[in-house]
Amino acid sequence: MSDVRAQHPRIAILGGGIGGLAASAFLYREGMSATVYEQASELKEIGAGLVVAPNAARLLRRLGVMDGLAERAVRLDTGWEFRRWEDGTVLSAEDLASSCEELYGEHTYTAHRADLLAALRSAVPGDVRLGKRCVGITVGDGGLPVLRFADGETTEPDIVIGADGIHSVVRGAVTEPSPAVYSGYCAFRALVPSERAPAFARRPAQTLWIGPGHHLVHYPVSAGRFVNLVAFAPAGDDVVESWTATATVREFLAEFATWDARLTDLIQAAGTPGRWALLDRAPLRRWTRGPVTLLGDAAHPMFPFFAQGAAQAIEDAAVLARCVADRPGDPLGALRRYERLRIPRTTRLQEASHARASVNHLPDGPEQQARDASFADADPLKANAWIYAYDPEHALAETSA
Repeated sequence: MSDVRAQHPRIAILGGGIGGLAASAFLYREGMSATVYEQASELKEIGAGLVVAPNAARLLRRLGVMDGLAERAVRLDTGWEFRRWEDGTVLSAEDLASSCEELYGEHTYTAHRADLLAALRSAVPGDVRLGKRCVGITVGDGGLPVLRFADGETTEPDIVIGADGIHSVVRGAVTEPSPAVYSGYCAFRALVPSERAPAFARRPAQTLWIGPGHHLVHYPVSAGRFVNLVAFAPAGDDVVESWTATATVREFLAEFATWDARLTDLIQAAGTPGRWALLDRAPLRRWTRGPVTLLGDAAHPMFPFFAQGAAQAIEDAAVLARCVADRPGDPLGALRRYERLRIPRTTRLQEASHARASVNHLPDGPEQQARDASFADADPLKANAWIYAYDPEHALAETSA
């Protein structure tokens, strides 16, 4: 590799979603550039809301985009507000307004995914190429990866970052292909205009209603203009894994017909809901092969029950950029260090998110009663300090470059 290439490795990022743009933004912050290849013809986020927890907000502030995002997001006063399915009894609630910043130096926000994507795009001055679908990855005789695109173009970067989601093409170049397994759950999602939403759902609160085999989450997004609604239920045979698949309000209501009437009012206010199957993948033991690595859902898809999918992709991006910046002439060593730093943490979150489903969905009975009683003494904000207090820069400083 020439001295110029050693100082500034050529980096290709496959995927222009949250993880891909975050990787490009953090690389730019470290003085490097990357080319983002996105198969869609425009940058957009399908889906609805997400939680911007302190560990994500901290990193977005370092990119200089948090203040702008906060104008379009909602700062939560209450989080982890667990309610009983039948009558809305509050089992526990966390006062985020008074304690979150004190504990972690940042507030917790909820945001529309498109607003987060736009914030990240504003921090990416580099090349973003749309309509570029990668159809193959090989490693050439010189040890460099070769990317082939559907339009016939090829390129030979020094590093390939696969941020191309749960159906990642890059994943197959890194590890043995393994099909995703259907989890048995499906998710309904909808955005309810605030003027149609009941008052209880418009509060700056993240509320989780839990009950037999189901749970439902709602919180405001888009500066309070909408209420994001996402619910989890047993999956039927005809449910597909697609963010663009839809259901009917009647189907959505049928899953929660016996729940608190306030929830059925909220569901009835929704437009056509989306519905997709949750896929399950076991944690990977490796994310990297040679100069090719994975990031975000391509590396560690997780159930959304800790609301950490986007945050972990942003953390990946920050760690990866610093590792490459520390070893610009040694891409293979940089990627191995990145993998070594990130796999234990994301594996722990994958496993915790997986276990949460059975806790949330207990049928009424002794186990459910014991769970509900335990909420009175729970402090999820402090109990999850391992998630929210994490700072990639501290983690990197504890390891040698």
